[in-house]
Amino acid sequence: MVLTAENYYSKEANKEYMSVSQYKDFAGTYGKMACEFSAVEKLEERWEQKKTTPLLVGSYVDSYFEGTLEEFKKENPEIFTQKGELKANYKQAERIIARMERDPLFMQYMSGEKQVIMTGELFGAEWKIKIDSFVRGIAITDLKVMASITKLEWVKDIGYLDFVRYWGYDIQGAIYQEIVYQNTGERLPFYIAAGTKEEEPNIEVIQVTQNYLDEAKHMVETNMPRILRVKNGEAEPDRCEMCDCCRHTKVLKRPISITNLVAGIWAVSRWQTIRNITI
Repeated sequence: MVLTAENYYSKEANKEYMSVSQYKDFAGTYGKMACEFSAVEKLEERWEQKKTTPLLVGSYVDSYFEGTLEEFKKENPEIFTQKGELKANYKQAERIIARMERDPLFMQYMSGEKQVIMTGELFGAEWKIKIDSFVRGIAITDLKVMASITKLEWVKDIGYLDFVRYWGYDIQGAIYQEIVYQNTGERLPFYIAAGTKEEEPNIEVIQVTQNYLDEAKHMVETNMPRILRVKNGEAEPDRCEMCDCCRHTKVLKRPISITNLVAGIWAVSRWQTIRNITI
């Protein structure tokens, strides 16, 4: 199928193509536990991520820079007053935008073509990407809104990690760079234009260097055979038993013992260890 802005997020498109967000649902990141069952339920549109205040603040900023703010307002009327203004809990989005717009370098990286759709083949799958700001021949930039740029997250057996690797934005950069290369013949640097939801928003433009992109690309290659088997119905999806989707669909089969109560903590630790070994 030919992808457009209208069908990019459709069920048909998600089944035909892999995307970075879909990959993270299946394989996880340091900060997001993998759940194959939840990933499949999302693909079949039997499960949908809940809209939280932080998510909607980020989506408002995204929509503003995409030029789709009016559509966002129609889809999320509950966060606006009768006068069409943002409710108090969401006002931070406007402060984030204002902070971004008064920095020339930030806006330089956000000045490219918006929401550029490309497709390509990688590791046995067709992939789709949508670039926030594409400066042809110069840079691929993705806009991110987060709690903090400087906060480090602790990962067992590794130590403290920056937000880029903790949330798998290096994975996004690796895939975007490869798909852009397949479409243009140019291997461009990948940048994150980041802004925070802090009282006084912080901003940075961060290059994810090639060594991290190469490591992330290798990790994706390692995980894709299993992901494709599950996605294509050739293998049963594993349940994490810890996410909202698994809790919602859980069916009790027998009583558990006290020792079973810590099984979830052990599972998270084991999952992080396995991911570290994979890298």
